[in-house]
Amino acid sequence: MSKTMLNISGIQVEVTRKNIKNMHLSVKPPNGKVTVSAPIQMTDDAIDRFVRIKIGWVKRQIAKFEMQPRQSKREYVSGETLYVWGKQYYMRVEHSNRNSLILQNNNAILKVREESTVKQRESFVREWYRGLLKAEIARLLPKWEQITELKSAGYRTQYMTTRWGTCNLKTGIIRFNLQLAKKPPECLEYVILHELAHFIERTHNARFVAVMDEYMPMWREIKKTLNSQILDYM
Repeated sequence: MSKTMLNISGIQVEVTRKNIKNMHLSVKPPNGKVTVSAPIQMTDDAIDRFVRIKIGWVKRQIAKFEMQPRQSKREYVSGETLYVWGKQYYMRVEHSNRNSLILQNNNAILKVREESTVKQRESFVREWYRGLLKAEIARLLPKWEQITELKSAGYRTQYMTTRWGTCNLKTGIIRFNLQLAKKPPECLEYVILHELAHFIERTHNARFVAVMDEYMPMWREIKKTLNSQILDYM
């Protein structure tokens, strides 16, 4: 498997050549990254022609992501908003020698050292999100593994800007985007099932769709909800 970048009609396209028979074009959330999976022997010219045929659709999908609402750049000061499992909270910053973040009614009370920097506050809040997300994954991943009889080898959490989740078919490890802790809970379940389904089918073909339909008939609506959620500042 190899990856290259092509500029097609002014759009950067990430091309991954794999041992597959057909090409697959995707515009991925949350920022509209364009990717093509192509057979190993496929030439750049053939890929270029393939994408240009669909360039109108590609541009429309990119425009949808660009029009999505995004949070302003975070300064981690009182009055900013913070999203947790799809609910909006208003941040109230207090000074303390010990960092903490507590949700109380509609408020997110962030306690930090008075001299702490924006970067330090951001780092603490991200780790707080990581704790929330890991607790939910630990509860939900075994549930969906039991339902589908598909087993992962474990999971990781990381901050990603182009995908909600990924899976490594060789290692069996699933990676989840930290931003999922900000989205409605059903979105995490959708991503868990989506990545488990790739253990059966690596592409998003009819077989993959059939797996999703079998175990989560409402997955299309949940996917739409996830991709319409407010995103982080980028």
